Amino acid sequence: MIKVAINGFGRIGRLAFRAGIVADDIEIVAINAPDKTPAQLAYTVKYDSVHGRFQGTVEYDDNSITVNGKRVAVVGNRNPAELPWGELGVEYVLECTGAFLTTEKAQAHLDAGAQVVVLSGPSKDDTPMFVCGVNLDKYTPDIKVVSNASCTTNCLAPMAKALN
Repeated sequence: MIKVAINGFGRIGRLAFRAGIVADDIEIVAINAPDKTPAQLAYTVKYDSVHGRFQGTVEYDDNSITVNGKRVAVVGNRNPAELPWGELGVEYVLECTGAFLTTEKAQAHLDAGAQVVVLSGPSKDDTPMFVCGVNLDKYTPDIKVVSNASCTTNCLAPMAKALN
Protein backbone atom coordinates (compact mmCIF):
# COMPACT_ATOMS: atom_id res chain seq x y z
CA MET A 1 0.00 0.00 0.00
CA ILE A 2 1.36 3.42 -0.94
CA LYS A 3 1.02 6.46 1.31
CA VAL A 4 -0.21 9.59 -0.44
CA ALA A 5 -0.68 13.23 0.55
CA ILE A 6 -2.68 15.74 -1.47
CA ASN A 7 -1.49 19.34 -1.65
CA GLY A 8 -4.44 21.48 -2.73
CA PHE A 9 -8.08 20.50 -2.44
CA GLY A 10 -9.73 22.15 -5.42
CA ARG A 11 -11.48 20.16 -8.16
CA ILE A 12 -8.49 17.94 -9.02
CA GLY A 13 -7.42 17.35 -5.41
CA ARG A 14 -10.97 16.40 -4.40
CA LEU A 15 -11.40 14.00 -7.32
CA ALA A 16 -8.02 12.38 -6.61
CA PHE A 17 -9.11 12.04 -2.98
CA ARG A 18 -12.45 10.45 -3.90
CA ALA A 19 -10.69 7.91 -6.12
CA GLY A 20 -7.87 7.19 -3.67
CA ILE A 21 -9.89 6.86 -0.49
CA VAL A 22 -11.81 3.86 -1.86
CA ALA A 23 -8.75 2.15 -3.43
CA ASP A 24 -7.38 -0.88 -1.60
CA ASP A 25 -3.75 -0.14 -2.48
CA ILE A 26 -3.67 3.58 -1.56
CA GLU A 27 -3.65 5.17 1.89
CA ILE A 28 -4.30 8.89 1.82
CA VAL A 29 -2.57 10.13 4.96
CA ALA A 30 -2.89 13.91 4.64
CA ILE A 31 -4.47 16.84 2.87
CA ASN A 32 -2.81 20.25 2.85
CA ALA A 33 -5.43 22.96 2.34
CA PRO A 34 -4.30 26.19 4.04
CA ASP A 35 -7.57 28.08 3.70
CA LYS A 36 -9.94 25.26 4.66
CA THR A 37 -11.09 23.76 7.94
CA PRO A 38 -11.67 20.04 8.38
CA ALA A 39 -15.41 20.79 8.45
CA GLN A 40 -15.18 22.50 5.05
CA LEU A 41 -13.11 19.67 3.59
CA ALA A 42 -15.58 17.08 4.89
CA TYR A 43 -18.44 18.98 3.27
CA THR A 44 -16.69 19.14 -0.11
CA VAL A 45 -15.95 15.41 0.04
CA LYS A 46 -19.53 14.56 0.94
CA TYR A 47 -21.25 16.82 -1.59
CA ASP A 48 -20.06 17.33 -5.17
CA SER A 49 -22.18 19.19 -7.70
CA VAL A 50 -20.84 17.10 -10.60
CA HIS A 51 -20.27 13.66 -9.08
CA GLY A 52 -23.06 13.71 -6.52
CA ARG A 53 -23.14 12.73 -2.89
CA PHE A 54 -20.26 10.57 -1.62
CA GLN A 55 -21.54 7.08 -0.89
CA GLY A 56 -19.84 6.52 2.43
CA THR A 57 -19.28 8.01 5.85
CA VAL A 58 -17.59 11.39 6.25
CA GLU A 59 -16.75 12.80 9.69
CA TYR A 60 -14.29 15.38 10.99
CA ASP A 61 -12.59 16.71 14.11
CA ASP A 62 -10.21 19.62 14.73
CA ASN A 63 -7.25 18.05 12.89
CA SER A 64 -8.59 15.49 10.45
CA ILE A 65 -11.38 14.06 8.40
CA THR A 66 -12.41 10.42 8.60
CA VAL A 67 -13.86 8.84 5.49
CA ASN A 68 -15.19 5.28 5.57
CA GLY A 69 -13.31 4.82 8.84
CA LYS A 70 -9.99 6.01 7.38
CA ARG A 71 -8.48 8.98 9.22
CA VAL A 72 -6.77 11.62 7.06
CA ALA A 73 -4.73 14.38 8.72
CA VAL A 74 -5.56 17.94 7.68
CA VAL A 75 -2.71 20.45 7.63
CA GLY A 76 -2.61 24.03 6.46
CA ASN A 77 0.76 25.42 5.44
CA ARG A 78 1.52 27.44 2.32
CA ASN A 79 5.21 26.44 2.37
CA PRO A 80 5.60 22.83 1.19
CA ALA A 81 9.06 22.59 2.77
CA GLU A 82 7.39 22.90 6.19
CA LEU A 83 4.80 20.16 5.66
CA PRO A 84 5.04 17.01 7.85
CA TRP A 85 5.48 14.56 4.98
CA GLY A 86 8.42 12.78 6.60
CA GLU A 87 6.77 12.23 9.98
CA LEU A 88 3.56 11.05 8.26
CA GLY A 89 5.48 8.58 6.07
CA VAL A 90 4.26 10.16 2.84
CA GLU A 91 5.66 8.45 -0.24
CA TYR A 92 3.81 10.34 -2.99
CA VAL A 93 2.52 13.91 -3.01
CA LEU A 94 -0.16 14.86 -5.49
CA GLU A 95 0.61 18.52 -6.17
CA CYS A 96 -2.83 19.91 -7.04
CA THR A 97 -2.48 23.62 -6.26
CA GLY A 98 -1.18 24.72 -9.64
CA ALA A 99 1.41 26.81 -7.80
CA PHE A 100 4.40 24.44 -7.81
CA LEU A 101 4.69 23.41 -11.46
CA THR A 102 8.46 23.19 -11.79
CA THR A 103 10.88 20.64 -10.43
CA GLU A 104 12.59 23.40 -8.46
CA LYS A 105 9.37 24.43 -6.71
CA ALA A 106 8.18 20.83 -6.21
CA GLN A 107 11.54 20.02 -4.60
CA ALA A 108 10.15 21.52 -1.37
CA HIS A 109 7.87 18.49 -1.01
CA LEU A 110 10.88 16.18 -1.34
CA ASP A 111 12.77 18.29 1.20
CA ALA A 112 9.81 17.81 3.56
CA GLY A 113 10.16 14.02 3.31
CA ALA A 114 8.09 12.88 0.33
CA GLN A 115 9.72 10.44 -2.09
CA VAL A 116 7.93 11.42 -5.33
CA VAL A 117 5.87 14.43 -6.43
CA VAL A 118 3.20 14.11 -9.12
CA LEU A 119 2.13 17.41 -10.67
CA SER A 120 -1.55 17.35 -11.59
CA GLY A 121 -1.04 19.74 -14.49
CA PRO A 122 1.53 20.46 -17.17
CA SER A 123 4.90 21.57 -15.88
CA LYS A 124 6.32 25.00 -16.61
CA ASP A 125 9.84 23.66 -17.14
CA ASP A 126 11.40 20.45 -18.43
CA THR A 127 9.88 18.22 -15.74
CA PRO A 128 9.11 14.90 -17.45
CA MET A 129 5.46 14.46 -18.48
CA PHE A 130 3.91 11.01 -18.61
CA VAL A 131 0.62 9.92 -20.16
CA CYS A 132 -0.76 6.43 -19.51
CA GLY A 133 -0.84 4.41 -22.71
CA VAL A 134 1.56 6.78 -24.45
CA ASN A 135 4.94 7.04 -22.74
CA LEU A 136 4.58 5.62 -19.23
CA ASP A 137 7.13 2.95 -20.17
CA LYS A 138 9.77 5.72 -20.19
CA TYR A 139 9.35 6.36 -16.45
CA THR A 140 12.26 5.24 -14.26
CA PRO A 141 12.32 5.19 -10.44
CA ASP A 142 15.12 7.76 -10.28
CA ILE A 143 12.69 10.45 -11.52
CA LYS A 144 11.35 12.15 -8.39
CA VAL A 145 9.10 14.85 -9.90
CA VAL A 146 6.72 14.01 -12.74
CA SER A 147 3.88 15.78 -14.50
CA ASN A 148 0.62 14.14 -15.46
CA ALA A 149 0.42 16.63 -18.37
CA SER A 150 -2.87 18.39 -19.09
CA CYS A 151 -6.40 17.06 -19.46
CA THR A 152 -6.23 17.90 -23.17
CA THR A 153 -2.97 15.97 -23.55
CA ASN A 154 -4.40 12.98 -21.68
CA CYS A 155 -7.39 13.03 -24.02
CA LEU A 156 -5.62 13.50 -27.34
CA ALA A 157 -2.19 11.88 -26.91
CA PRO A 158 -3.44 8.27 -26.91
CA MET A 159 -5.34 8.94 -30.17
CA ALA A 160 -2.34 10.66 -31.71
CA LYS A 161 -0.13 7.72 -30.74
CA ALA A 162 -2.57 5.27 -32.32
CA LEU A 163 -2.77 7.32 -35.51
CA ASN A 164 0.99 7.68 -35.70
